[in-house]
Amino acid sequence: MSDPDTILLEAEETMTKALEYLKSEMRGIRTGRASPAMVEFVKVDYYGSMTDLKSLASISVPEPSQLLIKPFDATAVSAIKQAIESAGLGLNPQVEAKQLRLSIPSLSQDRRKQLSDKCKKMGEEQKTALRNVRRDANKHAEALSKQAGTQFPEDEIETLKEEIQKLLKKFEDEIDKRVEEKTKEIQTV
Repeated sequence: MSDPDTILLEAEETMTKALEYLKSEMRGIRTGRASPAMVEFVKVDYYGSMTDLKSLASISVPEPSQLLIKPFDATAVSAIKQAIESAGLGLNPQVEAKQLRLSIPSLSQDRRKQLSDKCKKMGEEQKTALRNVRRDANKHAEALSKQAGTQFPEDEIETLKEEIQKLLKKFEDEIDKRVEEKTKEIQTV
């Protein structure tokens, strides 16, 4: 048995997860500046297990257009180099003793456009996920009038639906804002 508060709370939790997912995905999108997030989740074959780069090395930004990767285990340098090359990031790691240096080339106008479009697409996908959450929450709201035991009055169910719609709008606006910020960041040379 559910009630309006539970339905609204569950909808908000699921929408929050969709927004968090979008934020984490966008952190990995390149902008003109070097950022550890660009390579943190590159999978490295470390002794037979695929491991995130951030678990194997410290990643720093010595200059706005460079990343410095210092493996905790010096024997992992070649595996890390190979993983970055095969990750499809268009980056060419230079090995220096027991560390790697990545020069981040500035983005071409075409590449900036592609990355901006990718951000917009990611935003739209998460908005679709939010709308699915709204649809499910509205179904649960409808079910309240039919459930055995506690019956909820029609006006209470309508109010719940309005609150679900407000919640959707709030999260959609937040997604638009995030997409706009990231697109601006990508377009900034």
